[in-house]
Amino acid sequence: MFDRLEQMEHRYDELSAQLGLPEVITDHEKYQKAGRALREIEPAVEKFRELKQVRQGLADARAMLAESDAEMRAMAHEEIATLEPRDKELEEEIKVLLLPKDPNDEKNVILEIRAGTGGDEASLFAAEIFKMYTRFAEQHRWKVEVMSMSESGVGGFKEVIAIIEGERVYSQMKWESGVHRVQRVPATETQGRVHTSAVTVAVLPEAEDVDIKIEAKDIRIDTFCSSGPGGQSVNTTYSAVRITHLPTNTVVSCQDEKSQIKNRDKGMRVLRSRLYEMEMERQNAELAKERKQMVGSGDRSEKIRTYNFPQNRMTDHRIGLTLHQLDQVMLGKLQPIVDALIAHYQAEQLKADATQAA
Repeated sequence: MFDRLEQMEHRYDELSAQLGLPEVITDHEKYQKAGRALREIEPAVEKFRELKQVRQGLADARAMLAESDAEMRAMAHEEIATLEPRDKELEEEIKVLLLPKDPNDEKNVILEIRAGTGGDEASLFAAEIFKMYTRFAEQHRWKVEVMSMSESGVGGFKEVIAIIEGERVYSQMKWESGVHRVQRVPATETQGRVHTSAVTVAVLPEAEDVDIKIEAKDIRIDTFCSSGPGGQSVNTTYSAVRITHLPTNTVVSCQDEKSQIKNRDKGMRVLRSRLYEMEMERQNAELAKERKQMVGSGDRSEKIRTYNFPQNRMTDHRIGLTLHQLDQVMLGKLQPIVDALIAHYQAEQLKADATQAA
C-alpha cells in the first residue's frame, strides 16, 4: 500500500508542476486532463502526507520516553496517546480512498423518472420525486435541464427526462436507480385509505463523444409538431425531434426547445448515454443483471426505497436505513442517505478485499 502511495505522491508533484507550464495553461484540453488527474489522487496524497507527519511525531515521542526528565516523558506519553488513534484513523481513511474508482463518477447524468403502478397518484409522486432531485441538485450547485416530459391529466408526470450537470454528479446520484414506493392518502381518496404507488428512477452516466461513436447511417431523424405548453409556435412548427438508432431500435424524443437544432442536440445526448449504458451492460453481464433487478418493472413489490407520508418515514431497503424525516427528504435533503449508502458499499468492498487477501 505504501509503495503505491509513494508513486501517487510522485505523480501528484508531477501534475502540480505540469499545471504551471505555459504550454499546458494555454492548451485547454491538456489543462483539464491534468487537473482531473490531480483532483482524483489529491485526497489520498493529502492523507498520506498527514500520516507521514503523524508517524514522524510518534517516532519522536517514543524517542523522548528514554529521557531522564519525568516531565518530558509525561509529555511524550500525552503525544503518543493523541497520535496513535489518529494513525489508525488515517490508515483506514486511506484504504477507502484507494478502493477502485467508478470511472463514471465524474460524469453528468441523464435522469429518467417514470410513473409505475398507481395511475394518477404515481404520476403525481413522479413529479414530486423530480422536484426532490431538483432541490438536491440546487444544494450542490448542479444545473438541471429538462429534455422531455409527458404530463398526466392531474398535473403529474407520466415521464420526465433531464440532464444534470456539475461536479461528480454520477458519484452522488447513481444510488437513486430503482423503484421508489410511496404510501399515503391520495387527494382523491374520500375514505382516508392509504394507497401504495411506485415510480421508477434510472440514472445513466452521460456518455461523451469519446465513449460512444454514432454513425450517421445508423440513425433516422423524424421531426414533428411539439405539443403541450409553448405559446403560438406549438403545433405550427416541426421543432420536435424523434431520433431512432436503427441497429438497436433505441428511440429518443425531444421537444423541450423551440429550435429543432437544440432538440436534436439534446436528443443525441440522451441517445449516446443510453447506448453507452447498453455497452457497459454487454461488457459486464453481472452489472446488467443487478441493474435490471434494481430498476425492475415499476411494480410495488420491487423497491429500493419507501416513502411513508402518514408516518413521516423514509426507508432505504438496501441498507436498512430508516429516517423519520420524510418532510426534509422531499425538500431535497438526501445527503445523509447518500453518505450512508456510500459508507455501506465502501465497507462491503473493504470486507471483500480483506477476504481475498486472506
